[in-house]
Formats: sequence, C-alpha cells, structure tokens
Amino acid sequence: MYTLFKILFTAVIIVVISEIAKRSTLMAGIVASVPLTSLLAFTWLYFDTQDSLAVMDLSRNILLMIPPSLMFFIALPLLLGWNMSFILSLLISVSLTGIVYWVYLYILNFFGIHLV
Repeated sequence: MYTLFKILFTAVIIVVISEIAKRSTLMAGIVASVPLTSLLAFTWLYFDTQDSLAVMDLSRNILLMIPPSLMFFIALPLLLGWNMSFILSLLISVSLTGIVYWVYLYILNFFGIHLV
C-alpha cells in the first residue's frame, strides 16, 4: 500500500507540472526546475531506510550527475529549433545524453571518482 501511495503521489506531481505547462511554460519550467524528483527520492529513501548517510550519498551522486544531464536541455531545443520532428528530437537528445553520461562516468573514473 505504501509503494502504491508513493507511485500515485509522484505521478500527481508530474501531471500537475504538465497541466501548468498548458497554461504557462515559464511557470512549469520554474516548478519543474525545483528538484522535486530529488526531494521525493530523498524523502522516500529516508522514510524507507532511516539512513541519512544513504540520503547524503544520493544527494552527492545527483550533484555529480547534473553536468551530463544538461546535454538533454541543450540538444532538445536546438533540434526542435532546426524544425526536426519532436519524436526524432527527443530520441536524439536522449541518445546524446546517454553518450555524454557514459563519457562523463569514464572521465570521473579516470580521475579516481567512484560513485557509490
């Protein structure tokens, strides 16, 4: 029952953001840029485990993963601006982001930064 509650609560937040976007992409961007997903993940992890060190590790890992995730937000508007179809732009953006993540993790590993 608790897992179902977590799923429904998290889904409601995503639906609310998409509904806000229908009225104002600026407001939706502001709401979506707040680390709601991370906040929910921290909350669920802590209440499930009572382990603040796990929350700390998750927070550190999220912080380290911000740079490669920016590729998606750079590529998608550029591709759409070049009049590429939405689906193709989305697929290319996700693919580029995946490649950048892979390279980024390789670079982190090269410098001795191992994620937990």
